[in-house]
Amino acid sequence: MRALRWMLSPQAPLYIPPRFDPALWRWLARFVARCNQHDWLQSTQGRAALLNDSRQRLSGWVRHYRLDCEFAEKGLDYVFREQANFERHALECEALQSLGIATQVIDGIDYLRQEPAFNEGIVGAIRFPGDASLRPDRYTAELGRVLRARGVVIEEHCALLSFEPQVRGVRVQTAKGERRAAELVLAAGAWSPQLVRSVGLRMPIQAGKGYSITSSQPMQVPSRPVVLKDRSVFAIAWKGQMRLGGTMEFSGHDSRMNETRLQALEQAAHLYLRQPLGETRHQRWYGWRPMTWDDMPILGRSPRHAHVWLAAGHGMLGISMSSGSGQLMADLITGRAPAIDPAPYRAERFQ
Repeated sequence: MRALRWMLSPQAPLYIPPRFDPALWRWLARFVARCNQHDWLQSTQGRAALLNDSRQRLSGWVRHYRLDCEFAEKGLDYVFREQANFERHALECEALQSLGIATQVIDGIDYLRQEPAFNEGIVGAIRFPGDASLRPDRYTAELGRVLRARGVVIEEHCALLSFEPQVRGVRVQTAKGERRAAELVLAAGAWSPQLVRSVGLRMPIQAGKGYSITSSQPMQVPSRPVVLKDRSVFAIAWKGQMRLGGTMEFSGHDSRMNETRLQALEQAAHLYLRQPLGETRHQRWYGWRPMTWDDMPILGRSPRHAHVWLAAGHGMLGISMSSGSGQLMADLITGRAPAIDPAPYRAERFQ
């Protein structure tokens, strides 16, 4: 019901511009049908298994491959100004604890004592002490460095146009010509549905548009990454920089920059933080998150093609689930026993 009140306001955390889009309507209907305790717990269990596995692997990757990406294991805080919203989320902590996700509930007075970067009016916070953070641009660049050093060829600015499954592999058409592969892993994010449609597959993924602003670092910043939960805005301080990110806009692949959405990020941050951004704006950005209606990724072999593998639909947790997803896909393709149960992520649930 809260989402329904938000969805028509351009400044709300969730915005759906009115338009004729039956695929989106079907997606929203399935999503709404799952807004209940049973389905929430089912999705949370699937996400927790992948997130917990990824969390441990990613720490190992950073150490082993010496990834220079500002990786920090300080935890994450959900911060609240609305008492009812704080209480609702606090009630979920017991279920999260049972799934191996540690939580700490902190009242507003104690939190403000710990975090002087916040304005008065904070009613409470929920801390996830096991969380970690990094700079995603540096993380992906460092992965590229490590892979190239091991002989992997990465072709940038090479659009995937189409692919054709064959008996002994897959033929791929790209902007730079034809490629052939023994196995194809399609990890095309929010563009995945269009690519698989031509080979008879259905991936109910909607492009959830998100925005961010990166500035110079202000004098006073939170000591760890925070989610300003009532407004669904994320804030993190890096070396010399501050980033605000968030909002969810279902407007298809609309490539226009919505100034109202960017203003909503700043307004929310001003409500919570004494100094939400620095004086210099470095980047104003948007991107599309691949959202499934059950909030879990699609990982595994194509139901119809022996040599096509699907890895998409990670929503807002692509980096967070990256190492576990990569390991699971590698195990499935090579026939090794996977570390986690792959059943919750199979594409067959949508066919």
